[in-house]
Amino acid sequence: MYAKKRRPLFNVRLFCMKGVIQHLGTVESVSEEHVVVRVLQSSACGSCAAAGLCRSNESKEKLIDVYGSYPELQVGQQVMVEGKVRQGLKAVVYAYFIPLVLMAITLFVVMYLTGNDSLSAFVSLFSVALYYTGLYLMRNRLSEKFSFKITNFKN
Repeated sequence: MYAKKRRPLFNVRLFCMKGVIQHLGTVESVSEEHVVVRVLQSSACGSCAAAGLCRSNESKEKLIDVYGSYPELQVGQQVMVEGKVRQGLKAVVYAYFIPLVLMAITLFVVMYLTGNDSLSAFVSLFSVALYYTGLYLMRNRLSEKFSFKITNFKN
């Protein structure tokens, strides 16, 4: 009678929530062009009450460059660093998905053309190395796309 509505496998709206990732951090240095903020990045179990007893407590300190002029900030001040979820997803695609697809396509094409396993493996790994080298050389252009901003600070 009625067509059953199909549910999507992944509900992106649940993942995105506000579309913003926020981290509380401490200002490390301030210049005219950018601010360096130290952020404590912890895993989900890092904030658990039993984290001191457990050996899987993972937390890392990250330094984030925030480009822009923030003359009112001072070293040691607590600030909120904000980035978009879309930027994080785009970074995952650039860092993991594209190299994986590139390696698989290169492996199968070279294997089809030559029939040589070792050559196929070498060429596919070399193509991924070239891709990451290209990303490294384009880091300044990519830093414009992947930018953070500072919000919620008090003088």
